[in-house]
Amino acid sequence: MELKMTIAEITAFLEKVFPQIDNDFDVISLSSEEVVVRMNVKERHLRPGGTVSGPSMFALADVSYYIATLAFIGPEALTVTTNCSIDFMRKPAATDMIAKARVLKLGRTLSVGDVLLYSEGQEEPVARANLTYAIPPKR
Repeated sequence: MELKMTIAEITAFLEKVFPQIDNDFDVISLSSEEVVVRMNVKERHLRPGGTVSGPSMFALADVSYYIATLAFIGPEALTVTTNCSIDFMRKPAATDMIAKARVLKLGRTLSVGDVLLYSEGQEEPVARANLTYAIPPKR
């Protein structure tokens, strides 16, 4: 598959359409095989016990897969999550988190893929998500 957006274009697009997540996520790398995104973990992302909360990890998986889909279809703000299943596998550290998102199948109306989540500096993933996004029809 051919990329239709650069990291700079995706970053500018997210700043425009989702200002509420400004400074929360950084696109680290972008290729036809994988998109790598960092979540800048702050106190509000932590749960009691000093680990990154499930909702925060879900947000990272969701944003990362949104970015991966946009990278291939272009700036379509109304591309939306239609399904997400997440498996929490290990206790995450209270550090920034890294997501590695892959688009497994891209059709005219659906994008299907997965995301592995890591605590920065750890080799083993802490969670795995499977996602499906609906792509709006061309007008």
